[in-house]
Amino acid sequence: MVALARKTLVHEWRRFLPAILAVGFASLLQLLQAALVLGIFGSASVYITGSSGDLWAGYPGTQSVNLGRPISEDIAMRLRMDPDVTKVEPFRWVDADWRGPRDTGGVSVFVSGIDTSPDALMFSKALPPALRARLNEPGAVIVDKADLDSLGVTIGDTAAINGQRVRVVGVSSGLRALGGVNIVSSLDTARVLDVAPEDAGMMTYFVAKLRDPSKAKAVAQRLNGSDAFGPYTVWTAKDFARQSQLYWMLDTGAGAGVLFLAGIVFLVGAVITSQTLIAAVIGSIREYATLNALGVGRGALRKVIMEQAFWVGLLGIVCSVVIGIVLLIIARNRSVPMELHPLTAAACLTLSMALAIVSGLAAMRSLRRADPASLLR
Repeated sequence: MVALARKTLVHEWRRFLPAILAVGFASLLQLLQAALVLGIFGSASVYITGSSGDLWAGYPGTQSVNLGRPISEDIAMRLRMDPDVTKVEPFRWVDADWRGPRDTGGVSVFVSGIDTSPDALMFSKALPPALRARLNEPGAVIVDKADLDSLGVTIGDTAAINGQRVRVVGVSSGLRALGGVNIVSSLDTARVLDVAPEDAGMMTYFVAKLRDPSKAKAVAQRLNGSDAFGPYTVWTAKDFARQSQLYWMLDTGAGAGVLFLAGIVFLVGAVITSQTLIAAVIGSIREYATLNALGVGRGALRKVIMEQAFWVGLLGIVCSVVIGIVLLIIARNRSVPMELHPLTAAACLTLSMALAIVSGLAAMRSLRRADPASLLR
């Protein structure tokens, strides 16, 4: 009976093609939606994931990296006193207003003041040493190439940040931020651009490198045991990145909207696929009635339908994976923030197969019409 299911799909492919397309389209939507969500919300932690620090020290209770508050530079001394810490680096965050040479209006930007040394930790995965060295020029900034149009500049142009003149000395990729435009500068330039005089001698975060990164959790717990140097909290880079992403996904309400949309996609796909499979079963109802008359039980016929639903789901998933890979490549080339992890992709594909199975269960109800007596009509 399993062979019968496959042969029916081959010879009656026109009947099952709409169901395959429905599963494929729903699976493609799930994959692209997951990739877009991970890409967009993943950019909230680009400061952490794009750097090579193992620990982050910031103000207590900070929910996301973009919500940091100034902390005392004495905390850097506390980090350096730990025997497992090999390097400590400051990171200065400045909320600012950008005024470009073109008429783009005011643009909300985030200035990231970083160490410009070749072996610096901040944005080590996004800024090569040669590009980082350009930030040593006073007023020099680097932007993501995808943000050039929104800022209204090209390489070499000058602009104003918080009323101070800056010059774009280079562009990179992987610097896009969530909720604004990320501007990278040296620590000295960021200090000049900061309009809050009371924070002039303070940093937003201190990033630390460990001798053994596998001890990050233990070291973070040990460093959190003292407030003698002022209020601060130490997170591992992995925990702080996850915390920042979850804040944007859950606490801002955006995650609920994404889950609602995913449910709608599944429901619509299930309805379309089930109705298509039901139509295919009804179209072959006389054949099923004949098999029933020849002694094939209803249970065996149900297995045929479920086998058909399985193959419909598998073919739809294959189509969605092929098209999805092509679209992800196009999106990456156009700097669209999309990222898909294997585990997330597997979950989406499993959900799509479940959609096909549910549709097969719904189509089995049509077997009630496969009565051998109907052949006499």
